[in-house]
Amino acid sequence: MNQNPNHAIRLWLIIGLLAYLVLPWYAIQDTAWYSVLPQVFGGTETANGLLQALQYGRVWLALGLVGLGLAGVALWMPPGRPQSNWLLSGGLLGFLGLLLSGFAIGSKGWSFAVLNTQFGELAVNQFGIGIGAFIALLALVMLTAFGVARRGFFKGDLFIASAVLGCSVLLLLFIAFPVTKALYGAFLNEEGQWAVSAIFERIGNERVWGINCLSGGVRCGVAWNTLFLALLTATGTTVMGTMMALLAERSASKRVQTPLRVVALLPIITPPFVVGLGLILLFGRAGIVNQFLEWAFDIPPTRWFYGLLGVWIAQLFAFTPIAFMIMRGVVQGVAPSMEEAAQTLRASKQQTFLTVTLPLLKPGLANAFLVGFIESIADFGNPVVVGGQFSVLSTDIFFAIVGAQYDQGRAASLAWILTVFALLVFALQRGLLGKQNYTTVSGKGDAGIPMALPDGVRRVLNAVVYPWLAFTVVVYLFAFAGGFVQTWGRDYTLTLAHFKTAFGLEWGDFGLVWAGTAWNSFFTTIKLAGISAPITAAVGLLIAYLLARTEFRGQGWFEFVALLAFAIPGTVLGVSYILAFNVPPVELTGTGLIIVLCFMFRNLPVGVRAGTAAFKQLDKSLDEASLMLRASTFQTLRHVVLPLLKPALVAALVYSFVRAMTTVSAVIFLVTAENELATTYIIGRVGNGDYGVALAYCTVLILLMSASIALIQFLVGERKLGRRKTHAAVAPISAH
Repeated sequence: MNQNPNHAIRLWLIIGLLAYLVLPWYAIQDTAWYSVLPQVFGGTETANGLLQALQYGRVWLALGLVGLGLAGVALWMPPGRPQSNWLLSGGLLGFLGLLLSGFAIGSKGWSFAVLNTQFGELAVNQFGIGIGAFIALLALVMLTAFGVARRGFFKGDLFIASAVLGCSVLLLLFIAFPVTKALYGAFLNEEGQWAVSAIFERIGNERVWGINCLSGGVRCGVAWNTLFLALLTATGTTVMGTMMALLAERSASKRVQTPLRVVALLPIITPPFVVGLGLILLFGRAGIVNQFLEWAFDIPPTRWFYGLLGVWIAQLFAFTPIAFMIMRGVVQGVAPSMEEAAQTLRASKQQTFLTVTLPLLKPGLANAFLVGFIESIADFGNPVVVGGQFSVLSTDIFFAIVGAQYDQGRAASLAWILTVFALLVFALQRGLLGKQNYTTVSGKGDAGIPMALPDGVRRVLNAVVYPWLAFTVVVYLFAFAGGFVQTWGRDYTLTLAHFKTAFGLEWGDFGLVWAGTAWNSFFTTIKLAGISAPITAAVGLLIAYLLARTEFRGQGWFEFVALLAFAIPGTVLGVSYILAFNVPPVELTGTGLIIVLCFMFRNLPVGVRAGTAAFKQLDKSLDEASLMLRASTFQTLRHVVLPLLKPALVAALVYSFVRAMTTVSAVIFLVTAENELATTYIIGRVGNGDYGVALAYCTVLILLMSASIALIQFLVGERKLGRRKTHAAVAPISAH
């Protein structure tokens, strides 16, 4: 690219033309697109874009070809403003022309009545875009980005310009567009007409904003319940995750680190209802604790655990591992040389820890708090299982959609409250961090030894973390025992019958038969999660790089849209995808691709936050040194930056994969008989009262995801910071 400044332009022009010539333009229903490649030169449904425009009457598709032609003129010009004009005119004409025609013309002709009245009925229609249209649109976006760069924006860097515009289009199409379309329903009255007052009529009541609990009443409104729970959960998960990270990375005893990390990650690789079931077996009305209290102290069993306390504990189990993964990378990045410098100046280990180590953790703490807060307000599984009469916004939204009322307007109105809460915490986080610098990994050598934890801090960590991990083990032992007994509560005979029902294998006339009822959902889940995880991690870290290393207009909104998927309950996001992608131009409902996209953009914020926290610790001089040696931005990102981001990469990969394997609310409306997932299969079994098979399936999932995490860690590896290792606690540096 350095030798030929127009090489990237030529490449994307060729890609755009090939998309028009050799790929089907529209989506092919009930079959894979690559199976109809021989038919791209014939057939109104399978033909390529060129034939669709010239032979089948869809002349609006020629706008893309005209755009490619105009952009092609730029190849005969040197980089500069004239070349930028041709690239921008061609890219924008083609992209906007295809985009607007896609929304204006649907499967029944004009999509809007006003267009039908103005121009009359169309003789032809069009379906959802296929692989050919997608690649052609992508090529036009890239050419537009090159035009922006040639105009002097993004310092003329083609890679940065294309990354910003490409990611912006993806975020707008798969997050902002569906969410906006769903939230739009909050401003429609019962007759389906626009009315600003409709949202206030739905949420301006005691049920949402009541404060009776402060004056002796039974309960407060769901908005205050949600906010208070989210603050408790975010604080608790951040504190516990930081404690675990410090103990894992700074413990004098290396033998405890591996068990610590394994147990700490257990909740994140478990379907959400398993923890709730284990807690109910312990603390429910018929749980072990209540039975013991009745036997020992004659205290009658009650439902004391259900409510705020139960939901908070369940969310601590569920979301602390996320904070742990974020904070572990941040703790690793703290430069020992800074701690050694403080001790050289006669600071004690405790003073060094409080004045040097902890302040350098602020970016990670803020990111962990933000993720914990948004995860809490978006969670509906734990409140449903152990919430009792304690209602939150996510459960109210869920029942508004799936309940007998089916009030989409009320669901959209409540979702607005969650969005505002997330926006406020996001703004508060940015205000607290401000423009402070937390760089700890620079281009200079740093072979220092990480400071051992102060005795007081170590004792506190041991007193808090180890009991919590032991508690985690107990909860899981109770939950998983149900998969190995005949009938929990009645017949405790050990059996493997539940595993045989789900994952049985038999030999038939033609060989091995996957006889278990769970195999179909098992393989489908692995396939879709395996596709989405690396894409999610790559896009998340790329967005984090753009946020941490570049400055451009609208950067704050860019970051907010990237995090918006967490602010919306999974159920609402799933319904948003159905409403947005059920009709042209993007027609995905019923396909596996819509599930992959939901996985990807639902889990994207964790990769963004983990990457952002890691980037704040890397000195920009590393990038600058690479660029001065004539490396391109892409080469710098690949060979210099990525090797230092391995903790963030592992966090993004692990979280994306396991959440795709265990998510429920976001995809429950997107699955079909052909694309059934593990969690929907388990929910079906739980609904039928078949807890043994459900828990057996959960056990298999946990074993699978444990192996997957180990494989990801092995393939990615640890980052190398050139620091000395010790096997024992390091004595403080004495000053002379």
